[in-house]
Amino acid sequence: MDQNSRQELEDKGWKIGSVAEFLELSPEETMLVEIKLALSRSLKERRQALMTQAKLADKIHSSQPRVAKAENGDESVSIELLIRAILATGASPQEIGQVIASVG
Repeated sequence: MDQNSRQELEDKGWKIGSVAEFLELSPEETMLVEIKLALSRSLKERRQALMTQAKLADKIHSSQPRVAKAENGDESVSIELLIRAILATGASPQEIGQVIASVG
């Protein structure tokens, strides 16, 4: 957003800030959300290149809708499920570490 647009909105009473500010997230909570989203994006990219959601669901003993939620960053999906699913696509622990390390 350019400075003029921001100023116009603020002049009209709008408060401009980040999602973390709006939700009053701590730095640690913000980082956790960013890590989960990075893992979700990685899962989706890897899975699309290799198999269907249904096939991945079978591999991890889950359901296709759960895999869809995992790929879309649904807050109900645990980091454990994300990591299990990424591992089921053939990723190494080092590759998962790189995804996490890229957040920052």
